[in-house]
Amino acid sequence: MDDVDSQDMPGVLVEEYLQRERGTHALLDDLETLSIEGEYEQLRERIRTFAEHNREVFFTVALALTNSKHFFGDVEAQLGVGPADKLRALAETYPSLTEPFTLVRMEVSNDRYNPITGLDVTTTYNREEETPLVGYTAHSGELGLYDFRGSPQEVLQTACYLVQATNESLEASLEQNHSVNTDELSGLIDRREHLESELNALRDNIDELRRKPVGDE
Repeated sequence: MDDVDSQDMPGVLVEEYLQRERGTHALLDDLETLSIEGEYEQLRERIRTFAEHNREVFFTVALALTNSKHFFGDVEAQLGVGPADKLRALAETYPSLTEPFTLVRMEVSNDRYNPITGLDVTTTYNREEETPLVGYTAHSGELGLYDFRGSPQEVLQTACYLVQATNESLEASLEQNHSVNTDELSGLIDRREHLESELNALRDNIDELRRKPVGDE
């Protein structure tokens, strides 16, 4: 469904959209209102429902919101300037919907769920416990997924769980003779190198703390 490079796909998607254009604009108006009001969880669920029940129209809107010249060019070549201009207007009219549609499109096309796009991190210090504290909020676009606050070793325990789960998934792929695509493998190598760099810095910080007497300000 998301293979817009196939010869006829953009035209098929857009023809379905044109048949439901008025109702789709009404939906997009409602979604924009949710975005403006900060109702990001409800916004995400409404877009998911849209994708589930109107896949062709959903993909048309999602692709139009990316403002892709390639997509608009394909539509213009297959259906003419008028339909292409209508889709260009979507990106201009609903810019606040670009990211949530892109994330749901990733969920639908790549079997993801709430892809994390960032972490808001704060650090404080508990003097009674003589312990630093780390707080973070994980975000998927504007949607806050969860909040956490704990000590550094508690943060690292969570990291250990995630690295362990990553290794288990890779080991399962090897045991079942499943391949891993080049982009994913390249990304894994980059993340591993970044992780090793952070672990080296962590080792240096721990060594420095071990030389510092407890309670020494």
